[in-house]
Formats: sequence, C-alpha cells, structure tokens
Amino acid sequence: MKQTPPFASVWFDCDSTLSRLEGIDELARRRADLHERIAALTNAAMDGTVALQDIYGERLRLIAPTHAEVQALGTDYVATMVPGARSVVAALRAAGAMVGIVSGGLRPAVLVLARALGVDDAHVHAVDLDFDGGGSYRGFDHDSPLARAGGKRELMAALPARLRPSAFVGDGSTDLETRGAVDLFVGFGGVVRRPSVEAGADAFVADEDLRAVLAVLQAHGERGREPG
Repeated sequence: MKQTPPFASVWFDCDSTLSRLEGIDELARRRADLHERIAALTNAAMDGTVALQDIYGERLRLIAPTHAEVQALGTDYVATMVPGARSVVAALRAAGAMVGIVSGGLRPAVLVLARALGVDDAHVHAVDLDFDGGGSYRGFDHDSPLARAGGKRELMAALPARLRPSAFVGDGSTDLETRGAVDLFVGFGGVVRRPSVEAGADAFVADEDLRAVLAVLQAHGERGREPG
C-alpha cells in the first residue's frame, strides 16, 4: 500500500469477516442437538430479520460454553482466518491506521485471533463472559452494547476525533448499522454474501481474499484527494 489511507482507524467484524467461522455456531457443534437451532437464530440476526438482543442470551444459555471451549474457539478462529487477513492488518498499521475489531462475539475467543493478527487488546471490543471457578459458564455482560442491535453503531459514533476519519468492514446487518457513523462502510461477502448488506454498503467486496478491501480503501482515498 503506497499511500496512506484516508482513515485514522479501520475496524473489522470478526465472524465471517476476519475468520470463516461464526463462533457461536461453532460452539453449538459441540452440542449436536442444538446446532441447527442455533445456526438458524444466528442467520436470522445477521440477515436482520430478528433483533440481536432477542436471541443473544438465549443462544448462550442453551450452549453454556465452558472456559476451555471458548479458548478453543479462539484457536479455531486463528486456524480459519480468511485469506489475506494478516497482510491487510499489517499493511494498514504500516500506513499509519489504527486497526481494531468490533464483534458481538465472545471476547476471550476474539482476543486470541486479535493477538495472532497483531491487533492490540485495547482495540478489541466484544462481549465478556463470566465463568465459575471450575470454568463453567455463568453468564455474559448484559451491559455490553454489542449484545444488542445498534451497539456497533453506538461505539463507532462515540469514536474520538483522533480516530477519525474511520472505516468499518463487516458482513452482517449489525455491521451495516455502522454506516453513517463511520466515513466508509465496506460490506464483506467473501464468506457469506448477504443481499441486504450488499445493497446498503458504501462499497462491497465479494472476493474471498480480504486483500481486496485494501483496493477499496485506496480508491476511496484517491477520490477524496481529487481536486474540487
């Protein structure tokens, strides 16, 4: 990337954007009788046909993931990173942009992926979990905006001036909600192509390789530098 992108910060969703997995669905695979039910709830939320807050706690209650299972999910995230994820993060950081992750996923697992990508812990926003002394699930952070619809937009709207202009890259309806709160929303369809996101995004990338996003960011910058 030869030119500095016109963004002080670039933010990525995790599931089906940086990784090919949907984390909660992957945890449900360990409960074979629940997988189809959980996957249907997740798809409904990502397509925008049900509100995230209506199914967030229910999915976790049904799965009740242990601490060990959530850590293993983090390892699976790393193993299933989309092509180009590492090089995209490295290129953006080298160009001077702050890179962060904003996810409705489970923070302990998302942190494993973030560290593998070189994203600072402080720039990772996801939902914390509570476990008992034996590692059994006790609950999640009900106060997290990321466990409800509109939460990602709230976070992006509250960004300080030093992190603007900003861009967001994601695949789902909760990601699309950030449009207007950031300077550029890029829909990513390399894992799951959602028509509503494609239609509503400022730009859309269908390529399976995340490096295609860099070209979109660069093109946006060139338009921003055009005279008049």
